[in-house]
Amino acid sequence: MGSNQTWITEVILLGFQVDPKLEVFLFAFFLLFYSLTVMGNGLILGLIWLDPRLHTPMYFFLSNLAIVDMSYASSIVPKMLANLIMETKTISFAPCLFQTFLYLALAVTECMSLVVMSYDRYVAICHPLHYTVIMSWRICTILAATCWIFSFLLALVHITLILRLPFCGSQKINHFFCQIMSVFRLACADTRLNQIVLFAGSVFVLVGPLCLVLVSYMHILLAILRIQSGEGHRKDFSTCSSHLCVVGLFFGSAIVMYLAPKSSHSQEQRKILSLFYSLFNPMLNPLIYSLRNSEVKGALRRFLGKKSSV
Repeated sequence: MGSNQTWITEVILLGFQVDPKLEVFLFAFFLLFYSLTVMGNGLILGLIWLDPRLHTPMYFFLSNLAIVDMSYASSIVPKMLANLIMETKTISFAPCLFQTFLYLALAVTECMSLVVMSYDRYVAICHPLHYTVIMSWRICTILAATCWIFSFLLALVHITLILRLPFCGSQKINHFFCQIMSVFRLACADTRLNQIVLFAGSVFVLVGPLCLVLVSYMHILLAILRIQSGEGHRKDFSTCSSHLCVVGLFFGSAIVMYLAPKSSHSQEQRKILSLFYSLFNPMLNPLIYSLRNSEVKGALRRFLGKKSSV
């Protein structure tokens, strides 16, 4: 590398590039959604923790998903909110890379968690007599820990490859956070290896798991259709449809974002897609599960009943 190159110490997050008055509205709008995300997922966590009837593998994985969603939104949204009301929209380069690392790790963790949750439903519905043996607390803990460890190791691979690049080009990121493809554009060297690894990783953690989820639910659907009890039909369909809604929202937006051709979407459309899976999706998850899950609604009623009696 030449000695006359200027190395980046901070970057400018251009964000949404709208009128300042509109930025105030966006700040209030996104703050509301972020608050709902934290409160909704926090409520799910609290109900699962307090209600012994929810101390089952399914709700253990749901609480794990709630932690991922809160962490995922919190890795991106606070800085985005600060930039909406501040004139200087800069972030130091090291925290920028750390944000990239966190959002990659947490996104993959959510993806893996959804696969594990589909496996849990597959075992519960297709092999109910062996469920307690297969999905023991030891196995559940190992599966959850594997999701986190694998995801952070994969994110570390991407960050290690990024750190090998020289960053001496533009200091502007046309995004509201340090999204990995935007970070690539800051480098003053060939990033083809990084892009190939990112694409391969995206295929591995999106297409592969999505296929596993779909196969699981094909078996689940066939098993549900064989159930004679109408109440059993309704309960299983309610639980599985909630999970499929979450799977569709997450995998759909992520696949469009990372596997669609670059020319298919403008940078502004990519910002909206990023906003969807970093803010709206984590907010919708607890809403979907609470509205369509009778056990969660029952736990909430019991909790409110105790509060009112006190």
